[in-house]
This record gives sequence, C-alpha cells and structure tokens, in this order.
Amino acid sequence: MAASAILLSVVVLAPLGTRAEELAHPKTTGYPAAEDVPPRPEKPAMTADEQLKLKKELSATRDRQAPGGKARGGAARAQPKKPTTPAQ
Repeated sequence: MAASAILLSVVVLAPLGTRAEELAHPKTTGYPAAEDVPPRPEKPAMTADEQLKLKKELSATRDRQAPGGKARGGAARAQPKKPTTPAQ
C-alpha cells in the first residue's frame, strides 16, 4: 500500500515539475524590449538643404491646388445649392 501511495504521488506531481520548467522560460512576444533601441544612423535621412527644398516644393504644390490661389485658411467653402421647385 505504501508503494502505491508513493507511485501515485510521483504520477500526480510529475506534470507539475514539467510545468514549472516551462513557466521558467520567458515567452517571446515578437516585439523588441523597450530598452532595445537601434543605433543612430551615421548620417541624417535629409540634410537641411534638402529639407528646405522639399518644404518649398510642398508649399508651391499646395498653392497650386488651393482654390483662388489662397493656401491657408482663406479658402472659400463651396456653398450648397438651394433646392429648386419643379416647373409646373
């Protein structure tokens, strides 16, 4: 009977030991840790001259597309048409 109790306790407690080992390993989420930052690039993506040129191009494009040549805030909204009554 004592042998049966020992065997039963080993069978019952064995899965708990393997679960504890599995829980000890950290799960990977696929995302980098917060402190893992990539190194800074050696040269910037755009120089100051390239940024200035791009801003001028964007401003010129915006001015061309704005109605009436007004680019900022002054663009008039289209007024809704009033419904017309059908001719009788």
